[in-house]
Amino acid sequence: MRLVITVLCGVGLYASLFMLRRARRAQRGLLEEPSVVQTPRASLIGGVSNAAFGTAYYLLLGIGIWFAHAPWQAGILLLASLAAAIMSAVLAHSLLFITKMACPHCWTSHATNALLLLCMTFELLKISYWQ
Repeated sequence: MRLVITVLCGVGLYASLFMLRRARRAQRGLLEEPSVVQTPRASLIGGVSNAAFGTAYYLLLGIGIWFAHAPWQAGILLLASLAAAIMSAVLAHSLLFITKMACPHCWTSHATNALLLLCMTFELLKISYWQ
């Protein structure tokens, strides 16, 4: 399961880095078309880009999963996955009903976050069972 989580984190990291680059290009006025990174919802927490949070999350989870051997450690990672999944739900709602913009990289991240929440739940159960 840890390998699956690591691969999913790699997929999410790619999408986040792509969107982070896009956000930086938008700040410099280099985008030729409208993008979700130009909307207020692109920085939901403290003005920091959602893509920056995603980049940090995927890196930390992808590395942290290999060091989580106690249930409390896996529990912390599960809580991080839950927070990411909730954020994804908010942003997916925004894409569908508010901005109504196409964003394949966003949807990749949202799907990845849902799968990571599921995988982290199984990982916590596995660790708890063997303790």
